[in-house]
Amino acid sequence: MVPGRTNASARPLPARGPSPGPEAPAGRSADRRIILVVAAIQIAIGLGFYAVFGHVVAHMRDGVGLAAGTIGLVLGTRLLIQYTLLLPVGALTDALGAPRAGTLACVIRAGGFGLLGTADGIAGLAAAAVLLGVGGALYHPAAQSLVAGLSPARRPGGYATYLISGHVSAVIGPPAGLVLLAGGGFPVLAAAAAAAWGIAAALFLLLPAGPRVPGAPEPRTLARSLAAVGRDRRFLRFAVVVAPSTLLATATTTVVPLKGFGSGWATVFFCAAAAVIAAVQPWCATGGRAGSPRVVRAGLLLSGAGYLALVPLDGTGLTGGDAARVAGLLTAAVLSGLGAGLLQPSIFQVVARHAPPGRVGAYLGTSSFLAGMVAFAGGLAVGALFDAGSAGAAAALTGLAVLALLAACARPQTTP
Repeated sequence: MVPGRTNASARPLPARGPSPGPEAPAGRSADRRIILVVAAIQIAIGLGFYAVFGHVVAHMRDGVGLAAGTIGLVLGTRLLIQYTLLLPVGALTDALGAPRAGTLACVIRAGGFGLLGTADGIAGLAAAAVLLGVGGALYHPAAQSLVAGLSPARRPGGYATYLISGHVSAVIGPPAGLVLLAGGGFPVLAAAAAAAWGIAAALFLLLPAGPRVPGAPEPRTLARSLAAVGRDRRFLRFAVVVAPSTLLATATTTVVPLKGFGSGWATVFFCAAAAVIAAVQPWCATGGRAGSPRVVRAGLLLSGAGYLALVPLDGTGLTGGDAARVAGLLTAAVLSGLGAGLLQPSIFQVVARHAPPGRVGAYLGTSSFLAGMVAFAGGLAVGALFDAGSAGAAAALTGLAVLALLAACARPQTTP
């Protein structure tokens, strides 16, 4: 499909015009400043997050002794808290301002990573998951609202920079995590992550709070803001169709280690996928590609294909000399990276172009909330199936692929 054209099966959501977002200073210099600061924040938080989450499953399995289902419950708790709170917090970001919300998010997540490094049982891990979830709920609408507030001409490039910087740190993070694990163990790794999120909190303070945007909701009218999103039937249909995107993007952190791949090979997978996500962003940012129906469907199908590629693989005892299994792992990583790399900017562009002024956070929060509910339920199901043995693991991976196929067949409507 040529961007800007529609057909009967993929009619566009009505364009609302460019959304200035909660903080939208005029001028190219202001745009450049926002892009640079957000990129620096993404690098800092990405290093902290991916250094830990590339190895947290192995830590909970081998260091704490949790079963796969319990690991899925802990990780799912973070997602449940984060994405449940996104429904009100997205709208709250519109009222508070993205820099304030982002600073608070980073402080809370720093505390979560600090607790994660000291927890030695399910209670401490669950508390850490709650803090990480609350911080994530605040962070994502704040950072993305800043990018959505860029001028329309710079917004695609700004979001590409946002994703590239985050995934460059996703490439560096897991190997850096391995170094810290070797040098001091998981507590040292988690403390370093907490410090990285503290740096990000300081970076948010470099951004001015800015004037309120006309139409942005006051805290006492947040319910009205959410109700306005609820009346937007076309947007809600799009959000429901792409709701599996978060599950498809995050389930790899669970299924790859549980398929028997050790920390080293899991690191290879995550780094390769992150590199592909970053590499595809310049293509998505040009020609109005991100957000077109074909790109959204391709992202869903490629994500599903990545899980199918993992079905026959077993990482137990894998060495570099086993070319077939290494090639299979890299193929799955590339497919997963391509899928996420196409989906993430497309979903963002649909929200940014469709949301009315002052409601970007509410729209982002609603879309992410729906995606998080799917991710939570799917994560629990995946963990339970892996506990059932090899047949259950194959069923879990196949189920993820089928879910992606069903979402692609639903033909999501998007903006032109």
